[in-house]
Amino acid sequence: MNDERIESSRRRFMALLGGITGSAVLLGALPRQARAADLPHLTEADPTAKALHYTEDASTAPPPHKAGQACANCRFFSGAAGQAYGPCQLYPGKAVAAKGWCAGYSAKA
Repeated sequence: MNDERIESSRRRFMALLGGITGSAVLLGALPRQARAADLPHLTEADPTAKALHYTEDASTAPPPHKAGQACANCRFFSGAAGQAYGPCQLYPGKAVAAKGWCAGYSAKA
């Protein structure tokens, strides 16, 4: 009977630990989504932007830019449709112009 009580306590502990871990993951993701609109805009003077030839207007982008390529249709851009700026995985903590372009462009699948 004592072994059953220990096994029951262990199961409750593991269930509690799983619930706490899941809650922490969910709560950790919420503030990042809420702050996406508050990200500072990436400037063309930023060192990473310079390295990837970022421009806020894809129509003025240098080669190897091709017509139709823009941040809004890049797989690294995670801004909402219709927004002028949004987060980009290539520039953590910054928002890029949806009409922009950089050499890291990769078409969405």
